[in-house]
Amino acid sequence: MREWKRGCLLAAVAVMSAGMAGPPGLSAGDAPLSWPQFHGRQHHQGRNPKETTVGIGNVFNLSLDWVGWGETSQFGSVFNSSPAISGGLAYFGDTNGTLYAFPADGCGSDACLPVWRAPLVEGIYNSPAVADGVVYVGTSSSKGALYAFDAAGCGGPVCTVPLWKSPPLSIVDSSPTVANGIVYVGAQGGGQGVGVYAFAAQGCGAPVCQPLWYGPTAGAVDNSPAVANGVVYAAGGTDFANGTLYAFAAAGCGQPTCPALWTAALGAGTFASSAAVANGVVYIGSYWDGRLNAFAAAGCGQPTCQPLWKGDAGTYVFSAPAVANGRVYIGSGDAQLKVFDAAGCGQPLCQPLWIGFGSGSVATIESPPMVANGVVYVGENNERVYAYDAAGCGQYQCDELWQFMTQDPIVNSAPVMVNGTLYVAGSNFGFTPNLYVFKLAVEGKRRGTRAQPSE
Repeated sequence: MREWKRGCLLAAVAVMSAGMAGPPGLSAGDAPLSWPQFHGRQHHQGRNPKETTVGIGNVFNLSLDWVGWGETSQFGSVFNSSPAISGGLAYFGDTNGTLYAFPADGCGSDACLPVWRAPLVEGIYNSPAVADGVVYVGTSSSKGALYAFDAAGCGGPVCTVPLWKSPPLSIVDSSPTVANGIVYVGAQGGGQGVGVYAFAAQGCGAPVCQPLWYGPTAGAVDNSPAVANGVVYAAGGTDFANGTLYAFAAAGCGQPTCPALWTAALGAGTFASSAAVANGVVYIGSYWDGRLNAFAAAGCGQPTCQPLWKGDAGTYVFSAPAVANGRVYIGSGDAQLKVFDAAGCGQPLCQPLWIGFGSGSVATIESPPMVANGVVYVGENNERVYAYDAAGCGQYQCDELWQFMTQDPIVNSAPVMVNGTLYVAGSNFGFTPNLYVFKLAVEGKRRGTRAQPSE
């Protein structure tokens, strides 16, 4: 086990105690913005409309500022766990089952260690969510659960006792979503079975809390529930060929088990592609048929609804869509970022307006894109993170504005651009969880350098 750096911890606590001085681009009176859960907010649009520091005119000057180092282990990779940024800390998990909390502004060194961590043993394949001083994360396998920890930690570097947890639930790719005092999460098994579970965010006053309600689905829910206008949207699939979008009342139905308000058949199973809701439309990818699916968020007045339109997104879709400025961005299995008109094309099947194709080696794009200040960021399973002009380039195929090669062969978490800082969760050759943190280059920082931890 790597020795914990007392100096780094004290520096991080000092930063937090000082109220987190604003990063470049924020005045002293401005509070840093948060990105508290998967794709930013409960609707999962994956856009940061308040970013002003980094844009298309200077994104090429992004430089690696520091790296956060977790615990090296045989299973220390980061798979799908995107950073949550809140209260001066950056949270993510690894497949060894450890939840990490790093100082969001670093620790005064090129290599930082966590302020605190929670070894939960069962693997973490989802993104933490933070609300009202509590951080939530799910763990996988039949012994998994939804955990709630004090977001500030427990006063030491290792936290083992949560504020509360759920009964055993297998939570894999489904990131917790917090909205209006309720935590929603999808399960692959355990509890009452596969489906969507809703818990009181403040807990129940006991170490183990039962759900407020449960929404059964026909197959495992491996995507994060999206919440908008009093409705929860999540997909369940029985196999590669069959998937269903479910819409539940967010407040439940007054009973322990709640039926869906309406459902919609997808052309194939949906896995980590979580729904995004924008302007009255729900967008979600389906895996085996490589489609982006668009449905009316209010339903269709019938128990089963048909899509408004579909987008031809490639060989398969593992990525979740992002929606910004009338465009839908989604990664595809054919190594391309696909961009569609959010209103469709007037036909049942739409082709992309343009595609982003990176200059690195070809690999699948499973990372959910995110959009900030005219730039779309996305990871690719070739060690790289890319930035594209969100408006395109005037051609069908567009090159990236910026790229960085991490030491992680699979970059499938969602990048987060907030407060002029880009956060990417990954790993070091699949054994050491890393938080890669980028800022605009300044004198004394070398672009593209990689920090190494001190032993």
